[in-house]
Amino acid sequence: MMTDVTQPEVPKTKKYGRPDDEKVINFMKIAKPAAIISIILTIASIFFIVTKGLNLGLDFTGGVSAELNYQHEAKPAEVISTLDKAGFKDAVVQTLGSNKDLIVRMPVQDINVEDLNNALTKAVQLPNNPANVHKVDSVGGQVGNELYVRSAGAVALAMLLMLVYVTIRFEFKLALGAVLSLLHDVIVTIGIFAMMQWPFDLTVLAAILALIGFSLNDNIVVSDRIRENFRKIRGASPIEVVNSALTETLRRTIHTSMTLLLVVLAMMFLGGDGLKWFSVAMCIGVFVGTYSSIYIGTAFALWRGLNRQDFIVQVKPEFEDEEQIPH
Repeated sequence: MMTDVTQPEVPKTKKYGRPDDEKVINFMKIAKPAAIISIILTIASIFFIVTKGLNLGLDFTGGVSAELNYQHEAKPAEVISTLDKAGFKDAVVQTLGSNKDLIVRMPVQDINVEDLNNALTKAVQLPNNPANVHKVDSVGGQVGNELYVRSAGAVALAMLLMLVYVTIRFEFKLALGAVLSLLHDVIVTIGIFAMMQWPFDLTVLAAILALIGFSLNDNIVVSDRIRENFRKIRGASPIEVVNSALTETLRRTIHTSMTLLLVVLAMMFLGGDGLKWFSVAMCIGVFVGTYSSIYIGTAFALWRGLNRQDFIVQVKPEFEDEEQIPH
């Protein structure tokens, strides 16, 4: 009588440190088409920035802002209409948490502050809904222009410091790719605002700086896994190592991007006019930043010849062991 002998389960072999049943996505297969798309987007964005310019808000161009507190709820459109009748043109009115608290922004007015307060207080009164005016601030055009220059300098300084950080932490090829991806994100986001002529104020600038931080964080996570895989995996080409690293970080990237996107969408639809353009800029940045960390930052490093030797600590000849083992 023959008995069945159960064969011991043979462990699955691993390819480049991953089980065979875990597929490695070939991200770099479309690296060249993605690079062409990125170049087109960047050139188009620069074209719109140069030709159409940004629709700068009063934070940069100068103007008057004041906070209003109404006894009852008031619609921004009603306030704009009564301001227009009083001679205050091109006013922008936004809510501050509730329809009783509003903020008014207007271009520079050719009257002194005291007369401006009196005229503005009289102009914003609605029928059966009196308003109190407080925190009236006037920003001149020169101050706004100085703020615009300093903002551009802040973005440039952030790029430079990030280049230094990633170079020290990882490798110069990855650092240069990371900075290029950040520059791409900033230019494309600003280019879309220029093309659509959406208002560009300090809240949008804050979104740009937040976008730089988000995109850099994604680049650092990917760079860390690439460095680890180059040291761990042997016998694989640089493209295979990078594809494996991107596959391993894909789930984390999706979770992070989707979580941020949910928060941004909540601010966009529930945060009122004060957070609208901040949310729009961040929404654009989530998609652009996730894409650029793969197809600009990583792809550029590969194009520059990223390989295993970049992450191996080389022993200097004077520190090598010169002792000979006796035969």
